[in-house]
Amino acid sequence: MLGRVKPPPLQRTEERGSRFQRPLQSTIRLGERMHISPESKKRIQIVLAAAIAIAGVRAAYIIHERWAANARERQSKELPLNADYYVTPKKLHPYDLKSAREITKQPVWVKEGYRYTYYPYDAVRHHTDFAHDAGTLLPLQQLQIKDVVTDAAPGAAGQRELIAVFEQDGKTYAFPIGAVKGSDYTIYSDEMLYIQDPHELYKHWPADVWAAIDRHEVKPGMNELQADFAIGMGIPEKSADDSVKTVNYPNGGKPLTIVYREGKAAEIKPGTPA
Repeated sequence: MLGRVKPPPLQRTEERGSRFQRPLQSTIRLGERMHISPESKKRIQIVLAAAIAIAGVRAAYIIHERWAANARERQSKELPLNADYYVTPKKLHPYDLKSAREITKQPVWVKEGYRYTYYPYDAVRHHTDFAHDAGTLLPLQQLQIKDVVTDAAPGAAGQRELIAVFEQDGKTYAFPIGAVKGSDYTIYSDEMLYIQDPHELYKHWPADVWAAIDRHEVKPGMNELQADFAIGMGIPEKSADDSVKTVNYPNGGKPLTIVYREGKAAEIKPGTPA
């Protein structure tokens, strides 16, 4: 019986790119250190230092913002709200002669005393004597306007004054509340006069404050608006400190200087005559 003949063993060939190809040897062996030039080390150190500095600045900024926000929150909780900010006086918003005469339908009160000059008025001739002033309106002076008329403006060709007429001590006077040129009206009575009693508008003020205002006196602790109500308009001085404000008041010929600290009258002293 013939035996089986074994075929010769197949020879394994290593072709380029086959799966039997021996892997390339790594250029960096285990345990070897990568060589970095001194210049590269220096650049890396600079980058790391800059990154650390930026991170530190950002962290400091975040901490500061959080602290400032907490401080503002604490301050808002500590400081009481000023009720004066919520007072909104009514206005008439006049735009012509007819609407300006709405001011005659109720009493009015002067907002800034010793600021507005009034003049003798001849009701028969409908003429204002601008050449002779009769005085200045007092702080919070109450008036009943009898009429609003136009009159020739001194030294202004083609323009007429809008005049509010009132009576005082049996005489008739007038003061300008605007001007008209052609059909263009400029009326500022809303800025000059209250049409509501300030005692009602600011009824939240203590009784002793109102008593001082009615006597035209300023007391320590009064705010600037209360002082304006008492002694009229003031002229502030320039100041680099927002918490301190110095205001000079003509006060009808009896000048006063008031220093306000944190919005309250702290120093009241005689001023310098103009």
